[in-house]
Amino acid sequence: MENELDHADCPVTATIALFGGRWKLPILYILSKNTRRFGEIQVRVPSISKKVLTNQLRELEADGLISRKEYKELPPRVEYTLTDFGKTLCPLLIDIAAWQRKSIDTLTKAK
Repeated sequence: MENELDHADCPVTATIALFGGRWKLPILYILSKNTRRFGEIQVRVPSISKKVLTNQLRELEADGLISRKEYKELPPRVEYTLTDFGKTLCPLLIDIAAWQRKSIDTLTKAK
């Protein structure tokens, strides 16, 4: 069909590839507020396992959305923060949060 969306040229598909999945947006939202340590992120996303959180953080770092800073001290300390590129997502994250609050109001009024 000629009206089908060509996913290879779809900017939404390309964007979702950067932060798609269940946990990347919540992690980015948490980091949009402050630099955080691993444990601080895990506390704010309690249902994520350490292994999955580690993998998600590595992928976000590999995609250039967050940076990881390791301090040479005992016990070891590692902090995660949004890169300048990652910070460009902040307006989108704010819009998503506002949309969610509005959709709850809309759904509540509809019931």
